[in-house]
Amino acid sequence: MRLLSCLLLFLYSSLQAQNRPNIIYIMSDDHDADAISAYNKTLIQTPNIDRLAKEGVKFTNAFVGNSICGPARATLLTGQHSHKNGVIDNRKRFDSSRVSLPKLLQAAGYQTAIIGKWHLHSYPTGFDYWKILPGQGLYVNPRLIEMNGDTITQQG
Repeated sequence: MRLLSCLLLFLYSSLQAQNRPNIIYIMSDDHDADAISAYNKTLIQTPNIDRLAKEGVKFTNAFVGNSICGPARATLLTGQHSHKNGVIDNRKRFDSSRVSLPKLLQAAGYQTAIIGKWHLHSYPTGFDYWKILPGQGLYVNPRLIEMNGDTITQQG
């Protein structure tokens, strides 16, 4: 709850500012920091992500309370550990009625969107736009569930 209180305070103060920051949060899956050259240029070059990191915020000392996919996502959405948000493994359904970061951002006047892996056995809430992979998802010619409930195949 402390995290949510801090976020509310941040969002309130952001509303008071004339130039509110744009927030782009990129969550990648199943790789370490060497997969982004903003952290290590040895293996790969990611110039566009590097530019975002240079002009924004880059986490250089971060820890996770639960590194399993679904529980980690639920923790980031709610600011609560798994035993509080109810998603203790990849089989548990996320309760989309909970207070969440995207809902707080919406309440602060931000437009919110999520595209890609959701992996929480529910549909996203608190997003103005969403298009999600069903389950674990395929990464080549993936099927995507759209907000209207239709499933499409994205070429590529």
